[in-house]
Amino acid sequence: MSTSSSRKGQPTVLLCIGMAGSGKTTFMQRLNAHLHSKKRPPYVINLDPAVLKLPFTPNIDIRDTVNYKEVMKQYNLGPNGGILTSLNLFTTKFDQVLDFVNKRAPTLDHIIVDTPGQIEIFTWSASGAIITDALAATYPSVVAYIIDTPRTTSPATFMSNMLYACSILYKTKLPFILVFNKTDVVSHEFAVQWMTDFEAFQLALQKDTSYMSNLMNSMCMVLEEFYNNLKVVGVSAVTGEGIDEFFVAVDEAVKEYEEIYKPELERLIQEKARKKEDEKHAQLDKLMKDLEVSDSSGQAMDELDNERNSDENDDDNDDIHNDGDYEQMQRHQEQLEDQSFNRWIKQVNQSADSV
Repeated sequence: MSTSSSRKGQPTVLLCIGMAGSGKTTFMQRLNAHLHSKKRPPYVINLDPAVLKLPFTPNIDIRDTVNYKEVMKQYNLGPNGGILTSLNLFTTKFDQVLDFVNKRAPTLDHIIVDTPGQIEIFTWSASGAIITDALAATYPSVVAYIIDTPRTTSPATFMSNMLYACSILYKTKLPFILVFNKTDVVSHEFAVQWMTDFEAFQLALQKDTSYMSNLMNSMCMVLEEFYNNLKVVGVSAVTGEGIDEFFVAVDEAVKEYEEIYKPELERLIQEKARKKEDEKHAQLDKLMKDLEVSDSSGQAMDELDNERNSDENDDDNDDIHNDGDYEQMQRHQEQLEDQSFNRWIKQVNQSADSV
């Protein structure tokens, strides 16, 4: 049995997700006990703020940071709203959680994460996506979807669980393991048969005469391709049966992460960085264009001011020229008047001489 991590300094993250009552927390305890027995203790993170008591001791516990009941009281929320808000508040400090994990990473093989039983709160919330992406971007990550086997013997319940699993797979985009828990009560062989044999599921549907049978008949054909890419294991969190097979599936999922999911994740990160860089360049180009428009407007205003100043100078010169012409005309007029007066005096003198 292999419980080693994919490479030194890179522990495997196990995200345990499951509906309330599926035995998820008990399964976490079994994983923790099994790894301790192998002298490879995991790093345990609890993200369920509403749990009263845990059968294991987590290294990081959301309850140490956020008081679930106080959040409900302060924000006037119900149980689900309180869990969601508590998770959101905890996510604002998740960078510190990653710092703690990074310090211990070289000595770890596994990081196991317990999530809230209200499955939609973690899988479909922004905080759940942030936590999942942050872990998956740093370490090989695998989603373990825990299913309550005794309650899945009905075709309708089975199909509901498969639809949930399908939605989580396409939401997280991570290697996925279906874990049929409580096999000490009911074997999971019927579920494996329904997933691999279409006709076997059709026979089970014949016993259901409700309107749901037609819907499930159509859905099972749609999910046939989905089943082909799933890893399925049956375990008993109480007895420990199937835990070895589970870790074999984890090792296979880690290889799948390295070969398929990690390159795709890196491509998405690079694409996001490229888009951010393009947006930065676009904003810079827009700023430069605005500056060019501002400069051209300033130059136009300067030219207009220069024209105005030139016109004013011309008007001043015209005024100067006009003043000079006026003075010259006035002097000429005075000269003419003097000449006329002199002629008149001369005529008077001539008349006096003749008398």
